[in-house]
Amino acid sequence: MNSPIGIFDSGYGGLTIFEKIRALLPEYDYLYLGDNARAPYGTRSFETVYRFTREAVACLFERGCPLVILACNTASAKALRSIQENDLPRFDPSRRVLGVIRPTAEAVDSLSRTGHVGVLGTTGTVASQSYVLEIAKLFPHITVHSEACPMWVPLVENRECASPGADYFVEQHIRRLLTRDALIDVVILGCTHYPLLLDKIRRFLPAGVTAFPQGARVAASLKDYLHRHPEMDARLTKGGRCRFLTTEAAPTFADAASIFLNCRVEAEQVKIG
Repeated sequence: MNSPIGIFDSGYGGLTIFEKIRALLPEYDYLYLGDNARAPYGTRSFETVYRFTREAVACLFERGCPLVILACNTASAKALRSIQENDLPRFDPSRRVLGVIRPTAEAVDSLSRTGHVGVLGTTGTVASQSYVLEIAKLFPHITVHSEACPMWVPLVENRECASPGADYFVEQHIRRLLTRDALIDVVILGCTHYPLLLDKIRRFLPAGVTAFPQGARVAASLKDYLHRHPEMDARLTKGGRCRFLTTEAAPTFADAASIFLNCRVEAEQVKIG
């Protein structure tokens, strides 16, 4: 039986995480699920994001995934803990669901010289205060400020990354963030779509301020997790296979995914919930 690593996102941004994971761990099988028909999650309530994410995790479990990565900051912020504590015992206590916020937070102390960190994210992620709380638990000496960027995901998904409008919104939100704290020297890209705006983000960040996309860090954290949990690693099949599921029309997903992966993919439409 094929037992892939499941990777879930509400839309396409999780492909930036998948790409880094696959590059670091190419031998594993992967099953990516995008809930594109119900995206975006960033402005939805905690209850709705939890329900949608739980349905997606159940879908991946049903297709043989013993391990699921929530490659979505909003889902990680609003649903991960509830799924881990309330649903895994019912689904299967031997399966695991991991998110992207903690691995990202674990890296900031080694990256920041000033101890002042910024977070750019969706409205939902910022409202959850997940990064502020997680970093405070790990590194209480670090000061964190957040800025919600509600237009950035639509810019990416509508292929407007190179437009003058993208320049305006990227510059506006970076300026707002740095106005709150001029000592910020690391800016977390707290949404998996934002790496597609990375060139613009770097252009508008002052010298000495580092933009921190999550993909490579999440991939390294997963590799470490599998090393520390050989019992999980033994359950995962290693044929280098990748499959893509979407809740929207498969050709639409395949076309948009090519922007993120720089190659064509075949997708299968599924219904969840």
